[in-house]
Amino acid sequence: MSRRNTSIVAAVCLVIFLGGSAALLHHSDQIRPTTAPEDALYIDSPKFLKRASLGYQGLLADIYWTRAVQYFGVRHHNHATNYALLAPLLEITTQLDPQLMVAYEFGASFLAPAPPSGAGEPERAIQLMEYGIQQNPENWKLYYDLGFVYYMNLKDYRKAGDAFARGSKVPHALPVLKVLAAQMAEHAEDFATARILWSATYQNTRDELIRQNAIEHLRALRVDEDVTHLQEAVSRFTGRTGTLPSSMAELAAVEHLPGVPVDPDGRPYIITAAGRVEVKVPADFPFAVKGLPPGFKPELPRFHPQAK
Repeated sequence: MSRRNTSIVAAVCLVIFLGGSAALLHHSDQIRPTTAPEDALYIDSPKFLKRASLGYQGLLADIYWTRAVQYFGVRHHNHATNYALLAPLLEITTQLDPQLMVAYEFGASFLAPAPPSGAGEPERAIQLMEYGIQQNPENWKLYYDLGFVYYMNLKDYRKAGDAFARGSKVPHALPVLKVLAAQMAEHAEDFATARILWSATYQNTRDELIRQNAIEHLRALRVDEDVTHLQEAVSRFTGRTGTLPSSMAELAAVEHLPGVPVDPDGRPYIITAAGRVEVKVPADFPFAVKGLPPGFKPELPRFHPQAK
């Protein structure tokens, strides 16, 4: 049989195999009525999947990565509190393709935060990042993401500093890692450090989902910082006058501010009758902690990630 004929036969066999697999999976879905398809992970063994991939591990990793993105996206949009399959999907993805960097970055950014912003599993995020470092020890971004989880989600400054310090020793690592390692040594929990972290995240990834997430957090950080300082100004005003300021303009005049303070969108902050400093449109800052009306529940942004 000629080489051309052999290739044709192999291609036909592959099509038949894939068609049979699709039919089998479809039948499996039909005979499992008690579990929603998006909540089911019928094959959870990376070793089995590697054998079943017939050498197409990279393609299968892309499929699992796409499913992880879709799984997170739907739940994030619906303000879900359960992301049970996110960690397994990410772990399978990275074991099928240990060099799929965006999966680690995705995991660090969305596996660790508490619901509904993420899965609330920082320990699983750390395991994922350590696996990534083991497989890609020369990639400084993985050390950065690991330190990010320790700092932002666990407030463990010693381990965060250790991760940044490890990353700073990798060839071509950004100098900011040494700065962050030094700040962690001082147990820095301040706006400046958080701003450095989110800015570095934005500047050093090409994934639009993660970049947009970083932008929203930087905007929220600006609001939190502004409201903190303005609320302190309100307290000073009340201590001197015995009354609350009637408006932000009055507070600005007494505090000798250059003008009425505005939020990142250019809207003036407001002072409520109770003396609370708030943003005018709270829905525009879904990740802000301060400056929101009591009981306000933001509509978290629905990002649209694309697999790389």
